[in-house]
Amino acid sequence: MNYGQFLNMIPEATLVAILIILFFADFALNKSEKKHPVLRCLTHTLLLLQLIPCALASPAEVFGGIYVSTAAANAMKLILTGGTLIVAIMAQKWIESNEVTRRYEGEFYMLLVSTLLGMYVMTSSGHFLMFFLGLEMASVPMACLVAMDKWKKDSAEAGAKYILTATFSSAIMLYGISFIYGACGTLYFNDAAAKMSELVGASYYTPVFLIVGLVFFFAGLGFKLSLVPFHFWTADTYQGAPTPVTGYLSVISKGAAAFALCTILMKVFGAVVDYWEPMLYIVIVLTITIGNLFAMRQKELKRFMAFSSISQAGYIMLAVIGNSSMGLAALMFYTLIYVAANLAVFTVISVVEHNNGGTTQRDSYAGFYQTNPRLSFLMTLALFSLAGIPPFAGMFSKFFVFMAAAQQGSYWAYFVVFIALINTVPSLYYYLLIVKEMYIKKTTEPLPAFQSDRATKLALTLCTLGIVAFGIFSCIYGWLSSVAAA
Repeated sequence: MNYGQFLNMIPEATLVAILIILFFADFALNKSEKKHPVLRCLTHTLLLLQLIPCALASPAEVFGGIYVSTAAANAMKLILTGGTLIVAIMAQKWIESNEVTRRYEGEFYMLLVSTLLGMYVMTSSGHFLMFFLGLEMASVPMACLVAMDKWKKDSAEAGAKYILTATFSSAIMLYGISFIYGACGTLYFNDAAAKMSELVGASYYTPVFLIVGLVFFFAGLGFKLSLVPFHFWTADTYQGAPTPVTGYLSVISKGAAAFALCTILMKVFGAVVDYWEPMLYIVIVLTITIGNLFAMRQKELKRFMAFSSISQAGYIMLAVIGNSSMGLAALMFYTLIYVAANLAVFTVISVVEHNNGGTTQRDSYAGFYQTNPRLSFLMTLALFSLAGIPPFAGMFSKFFVFMAAAQQGSYWAYFVVFIALINTVPSLYYYLLIVKEMYIKKTTEPLPAFQSDRATKLALTLCTLGIVAFGIFSCIYGWLSSVAAA
């Protein structure tokens, strides 16, 4: 084996190095009074520096095609790393909330980086088993993060539900991969795509093994993305997990899974697009509609954001319909905006939760503007962006996924886009319910005024800059378009 090939895996190699550094730093500083500030500063600095290898990495194919890093994959790694950095910053308030979480601060950061490493492997896989390995590397540490508040009943329940669902979905996916291998005789993406084209071109029907494998593989990733009807675990897990982990699960994990599904459907299953595209139409319509209908019924904000994220997953998958580089660029841009807006909302929820006795009920935000006008304003900006209200970045992200889907050109694609457009109305309604609580609803006992810590201010600043700037500077979408077409 030529071990020099590892030099072409710089983002993964540097992330492994970060994991090792954090492990030894946590061990060396175990009994030091300076452990927490040093560990926190080290984690933030290393994740910030990790952006450089992701930005400078070149496309590469090593180890016989098992690892394939493209310009689009490197751009996605950049987005995922930036989101992880914001999560690490916003988690500081939760970590300091009690002695138990402070004790396990090092473990929290290591689990965060381990999950990110799994997402890296997912996005750069050129082989189904390599992809499956990356998926498990991301899922298992995530289950530990979900159950991090294990002394709380809801967190333990959320962790159990997540790991059981992840295990079940992984088994379904692996079963589907076995069918794909039976049909194609290979698990390499490029070779499987060539074999599928050969099978479809040489016969009047597509092998049953291939169709069953496609359906099972899609179902397995549908669980990870919370697509309907694979979404039942989402609300309970989001509610029980620590709020920073919920934010991480809702955007970073979902963005990596959406990118992986998009690239595999386009790259590997392109020859059988006539089979998976109608399936995708049905799933998108159900996901957006059911997510919106159930979000309107929620009075607990983390459950509310769970169903909101289900609906957003449907919008993200609109980009896949076009089966083009434009769709891939729209997906990455949507994920980028979604990271900024959703993490801003979860940052406000987290800081309010720690200053309001742990409650995350929507009605507790009544009169929030009277006592905390700045947080209310930033929360409103983020909610408007999620709803797609101009001139915020969320409007442009929805516009680009609509355009990517409409590019397909069929009447069914236009119908799905039309349904998605109609669904923006109920989504605007339920996002405005929170704004109504903060600005309009009267109460004699509003939340007390409180001062946010530096980490919260920094996380909100970064998210707000993203919400505003990404909608103004068109060069960002232009860059994503160029890397998607490369």
